[in-house]
Amino acid sequence: MRAHRLVSLVIATALLLGACAGASATSTAGNTSADDLVSIGAGLQGPSGTTASAYATGLTHVAALAFDDSNRLWVATAGYDDDGTDAVYVVGASGATPRKVIASQHTPLGLLWYEGALYVASKRRVDVYRGFDGTRFASHSTILTLPSGVGEVNELVLAPNGRLLLGVSAACDHCTVKVADSAAILSFRPDGSDLRVYASRIRAAVGLTFFPGTSDLFVTMNQRDDLGSNTPGDWLSVVKDGDDWQFPSYYGQTSATYESEPRPVAELDEHAAASGVAIVTGELGASVGTAALVAEWADGKVLRVALRKNGSTYAGTVHAFVTGLKRPVPVIRHGSTVFVGDWATGKVYAISRS
Repeated sequence: MRAHRLVSLVIATALLLGACAGASATSTAGNTSADDLVSIGAGLQGPSGTTASAYATGLTHVAALAFDDSNRLWVATAGYDDDGTDAVYVVGASGATPRKVIASQHTPLGLLWYEGALYVASKRRVDVYRGFDGTRFASHSTILTLPSGVGEVNELVLAPNGRLLLGVSAACDHCTVKVADSAAILSFRPDGSDLRVYASRIRAAVGLTFFPGTSDLFVTMNQRDDLGSNTPGDWLSVVKDGDDWQFPSYYGQTSATYESEPRPVAELDEHAAASGVAIVTGELGASVGTAALVAEWADGKVLRVALRKNGSTYAGTVHAFVTGLKRPVPVIRHGSTVFVGDWATGKVYAISRS
């Protein structure tokens, strides 16, 4: 199950389902052993010096996470089938019972709080909810509607320039994309205006996050599944404005034909349905260091991609970070704590330095 092709959670049959030229990919082969992980609590295994707890339970199909200005956790749920029963919940504090605030959603995979409003990215649209009084929102509007033929609408992130960026998958595994807003990262103003293609021809841009204090956009990319022994691992990449990743023809080949194409920061596991990504810069201690933490839905683990600057871009080395999960999807950092949502168990875990 190729999960976060949530077009593959949705398009191909599993719920959920950049980099600057010259960056070299590091395969996970031989690097994802869990031998050095220890029990860190809540049934999880992770690096020594970290601790885990169950922050929220009792949810179904955790798909996206965000914190508001009052430090309340918001959780979007997205089931395997889009039957209109997905929802958005609020969790007031660790251990609190999740409360449903927005019902009748359709595959909401992106949540973002910005200037006191909640942005929800779901099937073919982005909605804004304003005026939360502790129970419900006072108003709601749809600010962006995408054309039919686009694939899964994924994570939403605020860029340093004040624009919003949104990952939209291809509606296929390896076909030629005919809809400009599909297989792309889109950019638009917070009111939904001035929609542009930020980066094009990306099979599935799923998780998006910026390296803290920079405009370097890190993106998890699901790859084609039809290539047999030539199937690449999923990618963690840095994506620049104007990038063209040449899907479906380019998937990491190093021949002269593709020597000018952008390269990933790191190659992840094959058919892993790489999902959410968060970046830490020391908050979890020296054993984790500066790294991108990437969920792999299909493999039930979170990877640690140790990052180092490589000229104008980054290079990454892949290691296991957390195991003991079933189907992790969203990964976010809030303060010095990393939060991971497990789609299969309905739990949200908090991981911090012990």
